[in-house]
Amino acid sequence: MTQKARQKRPFHVMIIPTLGCPSKCAYCWSSEVGSPVMSIEMVGSIVAWLKDFRSDPVTFTFHGGEPLLAGADFYQKALPLLTYGLQDLEPNFALQTNLWKLTPDLAEILAKYKIPIGSSLDGPQELNDLQRSEGYYERTMRGYELARNHGLQVQFICTFTSHSVQFKEDIFKFFMDNRLTLKLHPALPSLKSYEPDRWALSPEKYGDLLVYLLDKYLENMDQIEVRNINDYARCVLTGRGTVCTFVDCMENTFAVGPDGSIYPCYRYVGMLEYVMGHVRDRPSQEDLIQSAAGVRMQRFKEHVDQECKGCKHIRYCRGGCPYNAIARSDGEIEGVDPHCLAYRRIFEEIADRFDQEMMGSLDMDMGLPVRPKAEKGIRPAIMPLVRKLASN
Repeated sequence: MTQKARQKRPFHVMIIPTLGCPSKCAYCWSSEVGSPVMSIEMVGSIVAWLKDFRSDPVTFTFHGGEPLLAGADFYQKALPLLTYGLQDLEPNFALQTNLWKLTPDLAEILAKYKIPIGSSLDGPQELNDLQRSEGYYERTMRGYELARNHGLQVQFICTFTSHSVQFKEDIFKFFMDNRLTLKLHPALPSLKSYEPDRWALSPEKYGDLLVYLLDKYLENMDQIEVRNINDYARCVLTGRGTVCTFVDCMENTFAVGPDGSIYPCYRYVGMLEYVMGHVRDRPSQEDLIQSAAGVRMQRFKEHVDQECKGCKHIRYCRGGCPYNAIARSDGEIEGVDPHCLAYRRIFEEIADRFDQEMMGSLDMDMGLPVRPKAEKGIRPAIMPLVRKLASN
């Protein structure tokens, strides 16, 4: 009898070549002036660490700061080191960059390895530059054109802040008119910031925004894709999370800083109290879990099991992002992700619409009068999105 194949688990390692960044985004908390750049020798140490760490296929995401500050020579050497040194792990790659430092040489290297790029735009030029610094839009769009000319796939993340959410109609129209996929993040408070709430988007307004985007997406599905709405719908329809905010990321996601220190996620890089180990020591999974930072992360997991045990969304939400939760309480574990209110609202909205449309369809099939809508006004139908997700 053939032995049943072992199920592979998701495994994600973020490589942070530097926390330096040439931009000065108003709400940024992940860059550091004067940050060193990772050496190629350190990449070799990452390979040596991971060879016997675990056998699941790995995705490497180069993040920062601005990872392209490491330069073309870094990627020319690092990518083959990781690819051929860890062949058994079937490495995949991704890159998050503002594209300012993209050069033809770098674009050719990234294209050779078919690396998808995530970048950032917060909407129309005036609004974007207000939040992300003067000249940001033009420099990023120049990099975007260079990337496209080399056949690279680029998708943008839009950060909604307490300011920009007032212009949600303009932002949605900008992404739709320019045929850009919309993936959004709410501006977050930070453990590193002296003004953690200045730009942060409140959970209530984030919930309003998500319902607005659900309606706009359903009305314009032939012209735009809103990645977050796809993700929320998949959670509800499949009963499992598929993106990092809604999966049990602990033990499956790690970040390596410029000096080789290992952290639970890129959001903690540079914070000594969250160092779990160092690649040169080749720590095991158990070593990382038993570190002080690892124990703290496990405490969050246990907290979610208790605080959220009565919530029907716990299977795929898992309390949201641990970083979001502890940033609100200065590093202490006192609650779950504060955007829980927004997550729950959009989950309920999707589930309610799906149930109503399914029941309406069933009534029609049985020749019964269609039940009246629970709310005044006509909401866009969600079944076209369900069919779209099912076909992918």
